[in-house]
Amino acid sequence: MKLYNTLTRKIDDFKSIEENKVKMYTCGPTVYNYAHIGNLRTYIHEDILEKSLEYVGYDVKRVMNITDVGHLESDADDGEDKMLKGAIREHKTILEIAEHYTNAFFSDSEKLNIKKPSIIGKATDYINDYIEFVKVLEKKGFTYFANGNVYFDISKKSDYTKLSRLDLDTLQTAVRDNVTEDLHKKNPQDFVLWFTKSKFENQALKWDSPWGVGYPGWHIECSVISLKNLGEQMDIHCGGVDHIPVHHTNEIAQTESYTGKDWVNYWWHAEHLLDLEGKMSKSKGKVLTVSLLEEKGFNPVAYRYYVLNSHYRKQLTFSFESLKQAESGYKKLKNRIKVVKDRNSKEELTDNVITYKRNFKSCIEDDLNTANAITVLYDVLKAEDLNDNEKLYLVEDFEKVLSLSLLEEPKIEDVNSDEVKMIEELIEKRKEAKKNKDFQLADKIRNELLNKGIQIKDTREGVTWSRI
Repeated sequence: MKLYNTLTRKIDDFKSIEENKVKMYTCGPTVYNYAHIGNLRTYIHEDILEKSLEYVGYDVKRVMNITDVGHLESDADDGEDKMLKGAIREHKTILEIAEHYTNAFFSDSEKLNIKKPSIIGKATDYINDYIEFVKVLEKKGFTYFANGNVYFDISKKSDYTKLSRLDLDTLQTAVRDNVTEDLHKKNPQDFVLWFTKSKFENQALKWDSPWGVGYPGWHIECSVISLKNLGEQMDIHCGGVDHIPVHHTNEIAQTESYTGKDWVNYWWHAEHLLDLEGKMSKSKGKVLTVSLLEEKGFNPVAYRYYVLNSHYRKQLTFSFESLKQAESGYKKLKNRIKVVKDRNSKEELTDNVITYKRNFKSCIEDDLNTANAITVLYDVLKAEDLNDNEKLYLVEDFEKVLSLSLLEEPKIEDVNSDEVKMIEELIEKRKEAKKNKDFQLADKIRNELLNKGIQIKDTREGVTWSRI
């Protein structure tokens, strides 16, 4: 397995700390609103990462947090409190908001065939652990107390920018509208570990602490939840690229200061999903959700298929037109598999499957090249050296990673199996005609299909067809 490592800025050979076992952490959602499909793109790719590791033989223990307290609009210590904002918007308590949107997140994840992590930690369940964590940092001299808050002093961490590689002197402070620089910080990038005073005097969730009644800073939860469940060192930490400069940088600083050890071997980050206006974001006021896709008639798994046809490290620009094209391709793929399945082949498996399994494995080991992995799937369906039973065996095998519900029956409105069977048989006859250089017959078959409203196209991956 080879993965791009943000820490080294190159594709590294993956080697786990403990043989055949992987300790993996993924930054979870802040549950103040529905997850938009840009957020969910990252979770889909993280799901692929976990399933790919399992496919090649690792036992994966994945931990994810649920942020139900303390996350401000900015990854830094400014902006509104997201949870409080959601509670005010909906006239509910913060805990009611958190429960509702946590359930919504996992409902969306299930629709997208995203596997639940081994361990899910709610931020509010670890309050005492945060306090003990801050006390250790305080004892070691990494903190200072100012204006009622406990800050982490980044000047005490000489390699603070080893992940972000940013020049701190060039970073701007308080550039957001209506944000005032915190003058109590020694350094602009210092961050709060524990708040007792902020602009949220009516903060709903507060706890007693040695520094006064207050609540934790956002960054601390991921450090503590991972330490409690995965130990002092782990293999992979995941998140979106927007986490690199602040959130993940601060996580590293406080965790390694706490343990005195290198913390994470591989930092894995997924790129943004863009809409036509740029990065997709809840702050724009319009949230493109799984439910909205369903309302417009799309199958959520078709969105997963759409996502897997791009690489996780490349930005992807979303449009409903491109999703419509992807869903059309997804339906045709399921229809082709249904035709093979309906033939009900009982032939024996042969060694021919080995090559295709090896090709698929090679794609996912190549920094999770899911687009090429799907190409291997199409190669299987058109392969002449595989019988139908072998094709179904390989589809089922690849599904351990792809999770595209390929063997589930297509919806009735998506397919007329007799029609699909007829189309596939005519395409096969045309293929034989071309092989025998009987181009007159090949053209006749093409015209016959056109008369039935079916347009065929010869591609490198084989013959595709669509209704006209």
